[in-house]
Amino acid sequence: MDKFKYKVELHVHLDGAVRPQTVLDIAKSREIHMPHENIEEFKRDVVLYERSTLEALLNCFRVFMPVIAGCRDAIYRIAYEFCEDSAKHNIKYVETRYCPHLLANTAEKREFAIERGDVSPRDVVDIVCTALEKGSKDFNITVKSILCSMTHRPEWSMEIVELCKEFKSRGVVAIDIAGDDFEPGVEPNECLHKQAFKVALDEGIHRTVHAGENGPSEGVKEALEHMYAERIGHGYHVVDDDNLYQQCIKDQVHFEVCPFSSIRTGSVSEDLKKHPLLRFVKDGANYSINTDDPVVLDNNLDDDYLKCKEIGLTDEQIIQSIFNAARASFASDSEKTQILKDLTLVYGEH
Repeated sequence: MDKFKYKVELHVHLDGAVRPQTVLDIAKSREIHMPHENIEEFKRDVVLYERSTLEALLNCFRVFMPVIAGCRDAIYRIAYEFCEDSAKHNIKYVETRYCPHLLANTAEKREFAIERGDVSPRDVVDIVCTALEKGSKDFNITVKSILCSMTHRPEWSMEIVELCKEFKSRGVVAIDIAGDDFEPGVEPNECLHKQAFKVALDEGIHRTVHAGENGPSEGVKEALEHMYAERIGHGYHVVDDDNLYQQCIKDQVHFEVCPFSSIRTGSVSEDLKKHPLLRFVKDGANYSINTDDPVVLDNNLDDDYLKCKEIGLTDEQIIQSIFNAARASFASDSEKTQILKDLTLVYGEH
């Protein structure tokens, strides 16, 4: 879609954006058996081509993450290639997110790494930052990163916020919480996640939270009130609570919308004309368009723009989403000023 020559993306998972061929290459070099001879066979096991569930999407990672986790070369390669792939799709500024613990292998209880080793969560962040720095320079793109806590592993959250602090000068711009939808109801002083996000607030670290994706609108309310979220990942079910929704519109809370993902995970109605994105646009909510997990959804940002047009958005509304993303980004003030200046040169004032 040549008309969208300058894109900004805020919600894409680094480990959800790996190239299938890269997974196959690394598996071969590490002598890890995979039941796939080629990309087509790999996609058959990994890609959600039909409407499914968020749980099914998350389970797809179990197919390929053991190949990457705990391998320094693999971690560097996927981060560097992410820069190249983003640039290829005319994305000029992007924030990619990942959980360093899922790519590490030092813990006795490991999520993905096959063997225990010496790649710590801190090592993972250092490797990713190095790769993104090199890739940003080589492909003339600005790539920042967001470190994710995981809903099912609250014991990681404090270490993750400390890593956000340590690597802030190297492009780590925020903390997030991902995984299954965050369950509301736990008191802030009893929840390690919420404690970590309070530290982030106090330390001036930006905050975004997965909430209201396939869980209730209360998750969005908690993200805003107890996790001090500046942006909401997905957030579709905010429309189920009109008072909360109207407050979000008033406060211009930014929603990182992922059209393909929202449909394939069954998080929204099958009827595209009932997609919350249409409400966001009609009501003047603050939204952007993002890919989420391209390796599992077999999508790129142009595909999501096309899906937006199926939903009912115009080209102008998609362009507006790009400006919204730039303004809601966690870029520095000077970077944001330059991005908006560049966008205006391409699209005019918005």
